[in-house]
Amino acid sequence: MNRVSFFFKEALRSIGRNPIPSFAALMAVLITVLVLGVFIPAVQLANGAADDVRSRVQVSVFMDKKATKADVARVEQRLQRTEHVKSVKFVSKEQALAEQKKQNPEAYALLGKMNPLPDTFRITPDSAGDTNSLLASLMPKGTSGKGAPFDAAIGEVKASKSETNKIVKITGAVKLSIGALALLLIVASILLISNTIRLSLFSRRREVEVMKLVGATDSFIRWPFVIEGLILGAMGGAVAIAMLALAKVTILSQLEGIATLISRPDMIAFGPLIGLLVLASIGVSAAGSGLSLRRFLRV
Repeated sequence: MNRVSFFFKEALRSIGRNPIPSFAALMAVLITVLVLGVFIPAVQLANGAADDVRSRVQVSVFMDKKATKADVARVEQRLQRTEHVKSVKFVSKEQALAEQKKQNPEAYALLGKMNPLPDTFRITPDSAGDTNSLLASLMPKGTSGKGAPFDAAIGEVKASKSETNKIVKITGAVKLSIGALALLLIVASILLISNTIRLSLFSRRREVEVMKLVGATDSFIRWPFVIEGLILGAMGGAVAIAMLALAKVTILSQLEGIATLISRPDMIAFGPLIGLLVLASIGVSAAGSGLSLRRFLRV
């Protein structure tokens, strides 16, 4: 116990000797943890929203207006066997007309009893990324190189392909940008903590030499510096977590729409998020201390 107390006292004394670099390292960890605390839920929210939109992506197979019930049954059987098809829903022309009348009653009231809509199959792909492959199966290319429906009873095949591609690209860009930012901040925090420990080592180099001469082991000499880095990381992480908790109570509680949005089942809860941020701050400080001790401590 006396040895542990000595290590902590030496670590705190070293922080007091180098206040400016210690403060810079603490702020680097604080900003890193803040960014991670904000962007981890943001990335999950973006992914969840994108998944919701992508789950609604459908491929519509419009039957020819002259198609018979036998044609509809034949096409449905083929669709059920097609690769990348998650589900197939048949919507008759009468059902389609009723849906459109609900959405735009004034326009469809002008049609009277006429129904211009065809029977339709609404296909949900296994995933948004399989949409293009599914379209290729439904509209194979002929000798002319142009795609055509696999059955003559099909009038047209459509999909919101452009919207799907935009969603996939935007989601990927968000992930890449946030990942790059988080990585840069983590590296900056590690280097700042490493530099702080290095300055501490340099200011105490004579003391370290004396300790080595009187028989102190390498681990005995290293532990105060390791604890110094952990203290800086823990302090920076604690302040960042306190700021996030305050923002959650004072800001998000006033924004009911956002509060409901971030309470999605697939969103990380605040408790596990705090645990993850604590581990991140400790990991960053430990990495910085280890890097400095490995490169600059020569005893």
